[in-house]
Amino acid sequence: MKLFNTLNISASGLTAERLRLDIVANNIANASTTRSPDGGPYQKRAVVFKEKLVREITSNGRSHVSKGVEVGAIVRDQFPPRMVYNPNHPDANEKGFVAMPNVDLAVEMADMITATRAYEANVTVLNATKTMALKTLEIGRG
Repeated sequence: MKLFNTLNISASGLTAERLRLDIVANNIANASTTRSPDGGPYQKRAVVFKEKLVREITSNGRSHVSKGVEVGAIVRDQFPPRMVYNPNHPDANEKGFVAMPNVDLAVEMADMITATRAYEANVTVLNATKTMALKTLEIGRG
């Protein structure tokens, strides 16, 4: 039934955007972390989405049908760390510079707003689908 396809697609968007919000929150929380388990400063992470495809057999033969979105990968930003002069910091090098994470709070806030809006859009689609299904059931009662 196409109704459930719509619900599944919106649900996949909700799941993906929730993970994106978690990653943005993690980036913001670690914006000042100069020591990570991997060594060196924290590296910003980003979510890469990909289309969720399902192979279906149709009357014309096989085809791929989109079933929403999914997280393809969580990647580390490859930009070098920011070097900040702070000779009193315990992680300062011999010249007094500290390698700080490559996290830009303005960019992270913009990503957070974008993810929040996408999440809200998927909730709106879910609610509209639910309303249409309920209205359809009311037709039969009349």
